[in-house]
Amino acid sequence: MSAYVPQGVLRGQEPMSRHVSWRAGGLARACYIPKDSDDLADFVATRAASEHLHVVGLGSNLLVRDGGLDAIVVLTHGALRRLEVLTQRGQTPNQEWGLTPNHEDGLTLEVEAGVPAPKVARQAARLGAAGAEFLAGIPGTMGGALAMNAGCYGSETWDFVTSVVTLDRTGQLHLRTPADYEIGYRHVVIKGSDPTRGLTPTTPTTPTMAPPTPLEPSAEWFISARLTFPRGDSAAALQRIRELLARRVATQPLGEPNAGSVFRNPEGAYAAQLIEGCGLKGEREGGAEVSRKHANFIVNRGGATALDIETLIYRVQSRVLQDKGVALMTEVRIVGSNA
Repeated sequence: MSAYVPQGVLRGQEPMSRHVSWRAGGLARACYIPKDSDDLADFVATRAASEHLHVVGLGSNLLVRDGGLDAIVVLTHGALRRLEVLTQRGQTPNQEWGLTPNHEDGLTLEVEAGVPAPKVARQAARLGAAGAEFLAGIPGTMGGALAMNAGCYGSETWDFVTSVVTLDRTGQLHLRTPADYEIGYRHVVIKGSDPTRGLTPTTPTTPTMAPPTPLEPSAEWFISARLTFPRGDSAAALQRIRELLARRVATQPLGEPNAGSVFRNPEGAYAAQLIEGCGLKGEREGGAEVSRKHANFIVNRGGATALDIETLIYRVQSRVLQDKGVALMTEVRIVGSNA
């Protein structure tokens, strides 16, 4: 058997500031952009079990510490980009993938992990489906949306998932359904696995060096998903997308580098209200600032280091715990080592 030859692009000492939406962070030991999902599976299968692999989409929910990552970062955006229509009105569902007769009049899309979530929203709307509009407000890829059950405006990603294909660390593919997972608010793990894997602490502490952790709380990475949406009115769906995007522009600091919502909303409350109630809007650490437009966003005002951002994250956590008695849990993932 001939040796595997990577079909994608492999680069060493890659600045992660180019691949995270905060535009901050250190170097990855290597970076791989696969040709397609088959190439990614072959690439993963050839890596030593001791090597750290991190899968990154648009980097919109990620902070890489200034010391970087002693790991290979796999970039899915622009690589795993297939989006196909599988069923529309009158077509027969595919039982192998878990589709039921109840979905015969719906729209089923197969979407790879590197496809931006807003693209899925627009495609579903154009094809006359309803319910996908919220994905226009998710500033990341479908892989990340699946990994954290991303949601906004009253809907979540896994509300529409029929099945997924995952890739494990040996390069093997698996077909899974929602029944295989524990699914909750910003929480998706395979049943029986460690539910805390890959998560940052819930209680404030001083930023410390930590080994790289998986970017998904699972032993497998999402490669693709089949999503089923009910039929609707195309014009109405497209209009709702326009309204949601206008709302985002009006309420979020989209003109400055940020990672979206930094903290999860605690039960019965909103993180932004708690932070604003502590007088933290405009709080600064170096080039990092708690947004004056939306308190649950931290923006890079120019030249912010990852340490600036992380220090500000923990300062916000500490103040909210002290003043409001609530321990905020980060929604963003913090990986790598300090400089």
